[in-house]
Amino acid sequence: MIKSMTGFGRAESTLKERAYIVEIKSLNGKLLDINLKIPPILKPYEFDIRSLLQEKLVRGSIECYITLKQNGSVRPVVINTELVRNYYLQMKDLANELSVGTEGLLAALLRLPEVVAPSAEVADESEWMGLKEIINNAINDIDKHRCVEGEVLRKELRTRVENIQKQERLIEKLEPQRKEKIKSEMMRMLGELVNAESYDANRLEQEMIYYIEKIDIREEQVRLRNHCNYFLEILDNDTEANGKRLSFVLQEIGREINTTGSKAYDSDIQKCVVLMKDELEKAKEQTFNVL
Repeated sequence: MIKSMTGFGRAESTLKERAYIVEIKSLNGKLLDINLKIPPILKPYEFDIRSLLQEKLVRGSIECYITLKQNGSVRPVVINTELVRNYYLQMKDLANELSVGTEGLLAALLRLPEVVAPSAEVADESEWMGLKEIINNAINDIDKHRCVEGEVLRKELRTRVENIQKQERLIEKLEPQRKEKIKSEMMRMLGELVNAESYDANRLEQEMIYYIEKIDIREEQVRLRNHCNYFLEILDNDTEANGKRLSFVLQEIGREINTTGSKAYDSDIQKCVVLMKDELEKAKEQTFNVL
């Protein structure tokens, strides 16, 4: 099954009066790159979360955000009341000494360093197991998106390669005409430039055979046909389909197309080669998104 590397997944649930929201976004990338943002309460489980994402998502540029809400607060905090009390008494004495009011003093104190700090509490094992299920639900959600996008990619890739096959079949039809054109042109040039009595017929035959072998494209066309068939087999194979494998086969297809173009010496076949190259580039762009 073809899967895209792009997708979005979301899941949320409440564990021990805490609401957990897990959002995962995936974009295409050559390797796995995980950008993980979690609340401090989950720091002990960061490695486990990364391992879970790596195991299930395999490849791509991954952004995972886990948000925690508790009693309406996005991030549980602790107020250092003893520090606030000491600050307040000193600031109150100073205000009396300077004969200034203390309105807004508490709000100012709450902005001082170390007065308000994130909670040092960490999730226990049972809470982690519940969160793990939420993460898996988000991963399953993104996997559904990847499958839907992958089906679109599969159809697009099949269309591109089938278009290459159409041009290959057209080249096969043009090949007899190409040979006849080359033969006629060579005989014409030979008649114009060389007298029949001034060349060795045997040597000419040898040179002609060598030249014909150099411009023969039958072998390239056979390999091109085989590569295209193999590419389509991979698309329909649930176990073998992946972006890297498809890219490798497209490289081989491109090699045969280029060689055909360099050996053709025929304007009609060159047009087919140009069209095949155009379809090949479009296919390569799509494989960048395949998982």
